[in-house]
Amino acid sequence: MILTKIVIGASGAIGAAIADRLEEQGDTVLRVARTTTPALDLTDEASIKAVADHVREAGQPVELVFDATGFLHGNGYMPERSWRALDAEHMLLDYRLNTVGPALLMKHFLPLLQRGSRAVFATLSARVGSISDNRLGGWHSYRASKAALNQMVRTCSIELARKNPEAICVAIHPGTVSSRLSEPFSKSGLDVRSPEVAAAEILDVLQALEPADTGNLFDHKGKRVEF
Repeated sequence: MILTKIVIGASGAIGAAIADRLEEQGDTVLRVARTTTPALDLTDEASIKAVADHVREAGQPVELVFDATGFLHGNGYMPERSWRALDAEHMLLDYRLNTVGPALLMKHFLPLLQRGSRAVFATLSARVGSISDNRLGGWHSYRASKAALNQMVRTCSIELARKNPEAICVAIHPGTVSSRLSEPFSKSGLDVRSPEVAAAEILDVLQALEPADTGNLFDHKGKRVEF
């Protein structure tokens, strides 16, 4: 039986590296992005549903859905250093791309995970979304949107466990990875890893997950990060 693995945000650095690594392992991978066919736009639920319908119609069991999307800066916005920089449009954009979009992915793709055996939905979050770990402040909108994403993962994982006990829904902190997203913040002294190294680490973490791990945030070394 052919098991499908889906990478959403496959045009980005981490998403592309994850898809490449899976294909190197011999897996069947569906790469999804705004530029693929079918295309998926996080801000357009109809496009999310269309891709999910495409997968459902193919009739192949889904073993992994990996969401590699995320927004940190762009459109003239950078992470805030003070509450004085808070801007409603910036905040809404963070929530739309980092919380609402992934939540809609869960809505449409969690029901596609295979039943009766292990399957994983994983979305990229961030350690800075941890409330208990926040000791530096700053990055207000990004932190809050990732904290909301973590809550969404936990909440959806509870419903998923009732409907599909072998399935797992988690958030992943990838660490600092060389990419357009992290480039302005890749200061000297940080552990900046290549997308290829990050992909290998993340897939190792996902491979080791068990149903009891569902609903949590894990870093790229497999350590659970407290919310």
